[in-house]
This record gives sequence, structure tokens and C-alpha cells, in this order.
Amino acid sequence: MSDDRTKGRAVPSGRLARLGIFGRMAGGVAGNVVAEGARRLASGEVPKMGDLLLTPANALRVADQLSHLRGAAMKLGQMISMDAGDMLPPELATILGRLRDNANHMPPQQLDAVLTKEWGKDWRRRFAHFQAHPIAAASIGQVHRARMPDGRELAIKVQYPGVQGSIDSDVDNVATLLRVSGVLPKTLDIAPLLAEAKRQLHEEADYLREGGMLARYGELLGGSPQFVVPGLHEDLTTSHVLAMDYVAGVPIESLETAPQAMRDRVMGQLIDLVLRELLDWGLMQTDPNFGNYRWQPETERLILLDFGAARAVPAATADGYRALLVAGLAGDGDAVRDAAVAAGFLGPAAVAAHRPLVDRMIGVIIGELGKAGPFDFGDRAFVGVLRDQGIDMARDRATWHIPPVDTLFVQRKISGTALLAARLKARVDVRSLAEGYLARPAG
Repeated sequence: MSDDRTKGRAVPSGRLARLGIFGRMAGGVAGNVVAEGARRLASGEVPKMGDLLLTPANALRVADQLSHLRGAAMKLGQMISMDAGDMLPPELATILGRLRDNANHMPPQQLDAVLTKEWGKDWRRRFAHFQAHPIAAASIGQVHRARMPDGRELAIKVQYPGVQGSIDSDVDNVATLLRVSGVLPKTLDIAPLLAEAKRQLHEEADYLREGGMLARYGELLGGSPQFVVPGLHEDLTTSHVLAMDYVAGVPIESLETAPQAMRDRVMGQLIDLVLRELLDWGLMQTDPNFGNYRWQPETERLILLDFGAARAVPAATADGYRALLVAGLAGDGDAVRDAAVAAGFLGPAAVAAHRPLVDRMIGVIIGELGKAGPFDFGDRAFVGVLRDQGIDMARDRATWHIPPVDTLFVQRKISGTALLAARLKARVDVRSLAEGYLARPAG
């Protein structure tokens, strides 16, 4: 059986071509809604529109079409699948998870056209060997392994054609799909979020900027016994091609079978890095996709990849998290609630309408933080409690609230790191790590 992902699938770079895929996606979803609604009515159910939209068949269709589109549309799908975390039904999480694991790559002719535009028609002469089949394919670009004449091994990330020019329209089209579907209430103002999503995606599509962030993290972590950051090759890097050292490693998920002590140590290092980014550096790589971490068994070091989503953390955002941590570690529920509102995590309307529910959820979190010994990320019982209570609040669409954009990006990194810790069933003394940073002066 042939597989488009194996043989390559051209990226639709024209606006009309991409719009056509969005149209087919919407039409297919609508058809599935009608068919599923008829089936449920025939069996005596009175289905809700939300239940009809969020079916495995629709998620599968959306995942497949976003994989074809790549670019901003696929990136947004990845963000939804990861950011929703434990709040998505398991079937949908599994299907949307395909967006984190698979992307169609460019066929050779399209790849050659991109590299000819960036490096000139004789670009192959620069290399002793250039592997045509990518070693990785993601939402914005694909990665190739290459060897220089002097023997140096490189990883070359090549951006899909048309990605940069389609970001704004892709974001608008995804937003339109969400609006038309009724998933978002009409009273919710998502314009600031959409504007920031566009800005962030434009930054991620600028490989010169990413190269600068790669070099910056290399400086910050230089000589680290825990982490490896690939070196940047500026002479081959352009706004659409990023050249760096090839660093061999295995997927971070391979640690699932490692001894408990090793899993605990690795996740402790990653959580410490998140705290350092947030409370020391004021700079954070905000994309926690598992593919951005690799493991070197021979050196027992973590390889850090993909710095396109690295961004400055404003002092006000870091201060908000600092206040939350101080209140949470002190077990002060009232202070946690006040800090959550001040930081924008919670909207005042939600607290006013659902104060007992909010306090119960905060109580669950404080109770987990207050347990003696390391925090067991593998014990997810409390997540189901929070999910059930959160769903009760979410039903009141009048109190929906979007946190500040900078907070959303930081929280994405924190939540994704927690998901990885849960995947590895790690046990980490998070309290001691946090207290070490809180004992230092802010800034």
C-alpha cells in the first residue's frame, strides 16, 4: 500500500488552493454532523451540536487535512491537541496527536526548488552528501541530514513553500471554522489572541530569528552537563533554511522503560529548566512538543531542539507566576485565587459566578502540592476531578475568559512539561525546586 507520507505530498502554497482544502474540510465535517445526528435521532437520542462536531470521524478528517496543509493551520491543530491535554476525550486526543507525530513531507522536486531559491542552482556542490528523504517533517518545515566536505554532520531545516505568506489567512480560516461550528461563544473576543498567534507564527517562520535564539540558548547552557544545544551554521542559514549541527539521539519517550531514578532525574532537570527560563532568564522556549526533546543514552544528556517559539517573558508575567507559587506552596487558597485573578488565569466573572467551585478546584491543587515527598506525575487521579469540575464551569459560556497572551504561552510550556512528566511517570520534588527559585530576589 502506498503512503503519501512516505512518498511526499506537495505543500499547497497558493491562497486559493489552501482555501479549497479548508472548504473541503468544513464540508466533510458538516456531512459527518448530519450523518451522526440522523443516526442518534434514529436511536432515540437528542444530540447536542457540540457532541456531533467533536466525533472521532471529524477529528480524523481535520487531522488529515491539516497534515496536508501544514504551516500555520497544522501548527494550530498541534497546539490545540497538546494544550487541551487531559481535557480532551481520549479518542480525540489520540487522533489529534497524529499532528504532533506525522506530517507529509515535500516531494524531491519541490524541495529542490526551495533550496535552489535559497542557495542557488549549484547548492548540492556545497555538500559531500545531502540526504533527500527528511529525517523529520513538522508543521512549518522538514529536516534533512547532510555532510560537509570536511566531514561535519549537519541537520538542515527547510521551510515549506508558501508557509510565511499563508499564516494570516490560515489563522483567520481556522478562527472562522471555530466560529461557524459554535464551539466559541460570540461574546468571546478572540481578536487579540488571533493577532498574537499570527505574530508568533511569523516569528517561528523566520529562521534567521530562530538561529539567533538557538545561539542564545547555546550560550546560556554552554558547558551544561545535562543539556546539549546544536551549534548554529550561520553561513548556510537564511530566513527559510536553518543549518545546525546534527546531534544524534533517540525520542524522549524511549525513557518510558528507563529505571525510575533516571526518569525522575531527567524530568527534574527539565522542570528546573522551565523555572530557570521563567524566573531567572525571562526567556522561554514555549513549544513543549515531545519531538523538541531527544535523549543521548551514551552521555545521558537531553538534546534541546526547535527554538522558533522562544520568546521573552515579561516581568509582570513572571511576577504573576511567582505570586501563584508563593501562595500555593503556603497552602493559602484565598491568596491563590486572588493571584490567579491578578495574573489573568481566572476572570472575575467566573469567580463571582462559581466561587465555591473555584475554591474546590484550588483546594485540590493545593492538596496535591502539599503532599510530603516528590510529586508523582504518574498519579493522575486528581486530573479527572479537575476535569469534571472544569467542565461544570465551562458550561457557563458567559463567564469564559482568555488569559493574557504571554501567560498562555508560558502556561503552554508548563502544561506540556507536566504531560511529558506524566508520560514518563516521573516523581519530582517540585516544591523544593520552586522554593529554591523563590528564595532568590525577583529578576
